[in-house]
Amino acid sequence: AANVALPRESDELATSGAEGVGLFRSEFLFLHQDTLPDEETQFQAYRKLLLAANNHRVVVRTLDIGGDKEVPALDLEKEQNPFLGYRAIRICLNRTDLFLVQLRALLRAAQYGALRIMFPMISSVDELRNAKQVLREARDLLDAEGVDYNPNVKVGIMVEIPVAAVCADVLAQEADFFSIGTNDLIQYSCAVDRINEKISYLYRPLHPGVLRLIAMTAKAANENGIECGVCGEMAGTPGMASVLCGLGVTNLSMSASAIPAAKADLAAHSYAECRELANSLLGAASAEDAENIFAEWREDAK
Repeated sequence: AANVALPRESDELATSGAEGVGLFRSEFLFLHQDTLPDEETQFQAYRKLLLAANNHRVVVRTLDIGGDKEVPALDLEKEQNPFLGYRAIRICLNRTDLFLVQLRALLRAAQYGALRIMFPMISSVDELRNAKQVLREARDLLDAEGVDYNPNVKVGIMVEIPVAAVCADVLAQEADFFSIGTNDLIQYSCAVDRINEKISYLYRPLHPGVLRLIAMTAKAANENGIECGVCGEMAGTPGMASVLCGLGVTNLSMSASAIPAAKADLAAHSYAECRELANSLLGAASAEDAENIFAEWREDAK
């Protein structure tokens, strides 16, 4: 599937071979705007995306702002550690007025395709339950107003905080699907700012600890009968599709341009080969060892 930031990018779905949208970054409807998008504006954007997806699934991540994404219309205070601060689901659960507008628009748009709602930066079952409660409130409001919507929308979470991966077995009992956000999962588990050039060498997707968190999450999802995807940059990195498949991931979402290469990578290897690779990487003592194993495997596959 494709990662999409703006509705107009949906035109690339057919040409890239994407099987739907695995991540729609809804915050881009809010960025660089003097005012917040109202319910109708959001509804039309989600509807356009669903129609372009031609009945393939479309996973919309609810508002994920804060960190490096600023929304002038919200006038959020500057924070010393914004990536660890007031952001994403934390803002939405505090500003339920803002959250309800988005959820109402999503429920209405869900009549036009296979829409899924995904909450970002979930760190506990309590947060997930609270977000689902606001979703129920949105349904109740639409019912009371006699507005048409689809009540049967699957609800999932981003697994991007290490504690969420560690507690994936519990979260899997409350969520309809997982999508691992590897960008933040790597950043948080390795304690490294991925945009800081001085320490960027510590940002290692193949760190055995990161791979174990991914495998742990995928295992919990499988045992509870739900899907587990990856929508971070790792999914679209050459050769990584086979690694993630071997770790137990069931869905991949990436930039549309990366999809053909990822499909070719998967087509070139059996599932047993992917599992063997993943087990070798999980058994590595260090990120460097894992990277060497991966490089040799890539070379042998040519």
